[in-house]
Amino acid sequence: MFISKSNTRLIVLTAFYLLFLVIGASIFSAIEAPKEIDIIRSLRNRRAKFLQDHSCLKDEDLEELIVEIIRANNRGVSAANNVTMEPNWSFGQSFFFSGTVVTTIGYGHVTPLSKGGKMFCILYGLLGIPLTLILLTAYVERLMIPTTWILHFLNSKLGHLYQPFNIRMLHFSIVAAAILALFFLIPAAIFSYLEPDWDYLDSIYYCFISLTTIGLGDYIPADNINQKMRPLYKVCATFYLLIGLTFMMLFLSVLYDIPQLNFGLFFLLKSDQAAGDPEKMRLATEVGGPKYTQQIDEPTTRHIKAIPRMDSSSPEDNP
Repeated sequence: MFISKSNTRLIVLTAFYLLFLVIGASIFSAIEAPKEIDIIRSLRNRRAKFLQDHSCLKDEDLEELIVEIIRANNRGVSAANNVTMEPNWSFGQSFFFSGTVVTTIGYGHVTPLSKGGKMFCILYGLLGIPLTLILLTAYVERLMIPTTWILHFLNSKLGHLYQPFNIRMLHFSIVAAAILALFFLIPAAIFSYLEPDWDYLDSIYYCFISLTTIGLGDYIPADNINQKMRPLYKVCATFYLLIGLTFMMLFLSVLYDIPQLNFGLFFLLKSDQAAGDPEKMRLATEVGGPKYTQQIDEPTTRHIKAIPRMDSSSPEDNP
């Protein structure tokens, strides 16, 4: 049985992807498992000491309380500070939650509690996710205009010295450096200043996890109970996410415009699709097989140039 080149590449890519997942799982397990074991041991020792210091408290009662606290925390309700912190569904918090839903970041630290809220979240996501994609795509198209101007400028200045690929790589590097500075390095410095428990690495980590829409939810801005102006902070963080995602899409668009770096082309069914489609086979046969796209340009151009000459000269030739 014949396997096409594109399908062979796809099989190899799939095997490599699975190997990549296995390697990632092994490394994460090797790094994080010892830390988790230390936390478990520390927690057990602290629990035993707490029960020893409070002999009137039964282990079952403490377990019950811990389970209730964990269950509430998983629903986004914290029991810290006697549950006097700002509620999760204030306008600022809800605005931030809406942004994480429609951008598919989905931190998961706050979730709808009621059945009505869950149903509305489904409908809101169904409408909001495509709407967000359309909006961000429209902004990316407009951002591509000044980005293309930069590419044209580089071509005009360096085109006689370097190959087009090298100029495109320089252009891509400029765009990537600008996005890295404006949406990772500078915001990370701001977050590390505003968040008392975050260092610069934590802030960089948050920016990356958010703008790549991974959204693990282990770091959330303005979740500290003593944070000043939390609703405004949440709204500003939402706009940061929306603008940052737009520029991440711009980054990918510039990357995909470089044919040598668009590796997805290696896995497209080009000749395979044509071979399986009778209409494409007919078109390919009429114009001479696989050279069909190259042959259709020059003859068409020549005919277009020739037809006006015949039309314009015919009135003069006929008496």
